[in-house]
Amino acid sequence: MINSFHPPLRTLMGPGPSDVSPRVLAAMARPTIGHLDPAFIGMMDEIKQLLQFALRTNNELTMPVSAPGSAGMEACFVNLVEPGDKVIVCQNGVFGGRMKENVERFGGIALMVEDEWGTAVSLDKVRALMEQHDDIKLLAFVHAETSTGVRSDAEALCRLARDYGCLTIVDAVTSLGGIELEVDLWGIDAIYSGTQKCLSAPPGISPVSFSERALEKVRQRESRVPSWFLDKKLVMGYWGGGQKRAYHHTAPVNALYGLHESLVMLQEEGIKQAWERHQYHHQALRAGLETMGLHFTVDASVRLPQLNSVAVPTGVDEARVRSLLLERYGLEIGAGLGVLAGKVWRIGLMGSSCTRRHVMVCIDALENTLLELGADIHAGVAAQAVSAAYAE
Repeated sequence: MINSFHPPLRTLMGPGPSDVSPRVLAAMARPTIGHLDPAFIGMMDEIKQLLQFALRTNNELTMPVSAPGSAGMEACFVNLVEPGDKVIVCQNGVFGGRMKENVERFGGIALMVEDEWGTAVSLDKVRALMEQHDDIKLLAFVHAETSTGVRSDAEALCRLARDYGCLTIVDAVTSLGGIELEVDLWGIDAIYSGTQKCLSAPPGISPVSFSERALEKVRQRESRVPSWFLDKKLVMGYWGGGQKRAYHHTAPVNALYGLHESLVMLQEEGIKQAWERHQYHHQALRAGLETMGLHFTVDASVRLPQLNSVAVPTGVDEARVRSLLLERYGLEIGAGLGVLAGKVWRIGLMGSSCTRRHVMVCIDALENTLLELGADIHAGVAAQAVSAAYAE
């Protein structure tokens, strides 16, 4: 006989999900109401306003897709890419590759700008490719590459796209709520994110936002959007505003309660204050890791504070370390992906997992585990370095 499932208590410091606040969990346990209930529709309007606040945009089409971040990605591409469209796709990690697959699945032509994993997208390479083609429709890139811990210059890339007359699609799954992100100021045309990273809500919802320029392209499509569920012209009848809503799908009511609460918490903190908090705790974590003898794989100028890519010391079984951290400390950190598999750990400092307690737990547990496995690190100095960083 199968019994009720009771998950173990974990401290989540991997690439996502992050720890979910008790406030968010409590919000999700509130009574379920209908997805066309006037009270729920009122909350939908508040979610839209809160997402506009978090994304720093006034875009009318700003909404949560009722599916994880991968569906938010697909929503952007399926609406904006038509057969034959040339799309520049920037790849400097795993998730640029997924953009490429979306372009090709919807009949577009992906022109690749490839940069070494662990480095930012090259503006010069993008500009050179735009010079070679006068019919580029879209530029797609990842703002915060989760597989490497790299931040690319979204503001400069969007400016470049505007200069050459093309739209932008931006992956902000790991950046939203963690680092500076200015949708309107930077001129981002379509953007998607996830709830399970710096927003610290459970996975399963994907915030998206489309500029008026992007919506105009959707309206002028020569072919029908090849997805009924993700067609923005259809779903806006449900998320578009006003008390009268056209039924589109049964929204995940309780999951949206959770997103609403997480965004209320972000509003209470302040978006700029949240960016500063992620940087503040990153500096303390960095001090501890480097004093211990570990080093980052990403240059400080493009390093994400919320997703820290750390090189595995020579001779250390990285999977064994992660297993022991989970088994003995209930601490989850992430493995490397793709070409970085087995070479790095990805340590998340995202949302509710970005606190002094999380930094200290991670430093202590990692030091103890590495010493037990005979790693060549400096013992007994990391915690002091963290404390000194906080004192500064």
